[in-house]
Amino acid sequence: MIRLSWAQVCARRLERHALSTSARAQAGPEPDSAALAAVVSAMCGAHAQVASAAELSVGLRVPGATRSLVRRALWTDRALVKTRGARGTVHLLAAQDLPMWTGALSAMPVPPYEQGRDLLTPQQTDQVLAALADALADAELSTAELTEQVVARTGGWAGERVMDAFQDKWPRWIAAMGAATRAGVICFGPDRGRATTYTSPARWLPGFTPTTGPKALAEVVRRYLYAYGPATPAQLARWLSVPAPWATKLFESLDLTPVTVGDTRAWVAAGDTDFPAGRPSGLRLLPYFDAYAVGCHPRDQLFPGRAADRALARGQAGNYPVLLVDGTVAGVWHHRRSGRRIHVTVEPLRALGAARRRALQEQVERVGEVLEGVPSLTVGTVAVGPHA
Repeated sequence: MIRLSWAQVCARRLERHALSTSARAQAGPEPDSAALAAVVSAMCGAHAQVASAAELSVGLRVPGATRSLVRRALWTDRALVKTRGARGTVHLLAAQDLPMWTGALSAMPVPPYEQGRDLLTPQQTDQVLAALADALADAELSTAELTEQVVARTGGWAGERVMDAFQDKWPRWIAAMGAATRAGVICFGPDRGRATTYTSPARWLPGFTPTTGPKALAEVVRRYLYAYGPATPAQLARWLSVPAPWATKLFESLDLTPVTVGDTRAWVAAGDTDFPAGRPSGLRLLPYFDAYAVGCHPRDQLFPGRAADRALARGQAGNYPVLLVDGTVAGVWHHRRSGRRIHVTVEPLRALGAARRRALQEQVERVGEVLEGVPSLTVGTVAVGPHA
């Protein structure tokens, strides 16, 4: 059995996330939407709960990319799509990956947090999905507009405000939103002022049809292991928010190669056993909910020592932007925008030598380029708490 060190695992993950020193040095041709989509696909999606964080996650991985290019890839070229991916979390996904993701998500156990099973019968859910597909076939509609369209196609019951929503109540039909996303019926459209809009994924990928469940699940696992492996079924279960026994059975059904990392048995996709000879290197700033910080395990290796206390929120990764040094978390950071000026504060958890300080300044300059502003750097305490 292949025995691996954490350093080998970390170095490979950095390369595959386009975060390694070698990846940064490869400027290549002028970036375009296809280059962004390729990086997003390799990451298994970029978390997009915070729009600027998603733009940074993608932009920082592609030399020369800016937030304008990310927005063009999403809303104009439609090489990216904004929808709900793993764990029901808002992601940017490569549009070409939509059939795989919808097929896989539809084949997974229904998340326990969904209210739809209590608020809608299976027949009502089917009616809502049909109404959404019809209303969104060639339109971008806000929630209020969708409510009118769904009620008109189904009945007054769909508009009853019975679904808990913070301090308010949402219309009943919204309980089917998760099912609609998994089925490939709905995705996000461009914001209209402060209003969120929704549309049909088929507008991003003409002729769109979800991949069959078993094939899609196998491909998602392969992609996950490519980006985050070696990994265990329990780690996949956490990443997808599915029961651990279900993930274990899924692993057992696939052609995977076991390896050991330290004393832990884990798996990679069959034949994907190449690992870099060198150690992980480089300094990077990763924004809120960056896929590398959220998806990589084990946590005690990725967030060693003080990093676990400072950069995790009740054990959860992603709630703080992190400073990555040689592939592991070595601090936190925050940026505040004021017009064109972007004030970046970085709190390292250990002293940075001269070379690291220069690399940090380069990263801050790159943050400014991606966000199309003028950056400044302060090294000191980050007073901002974790993002909800």
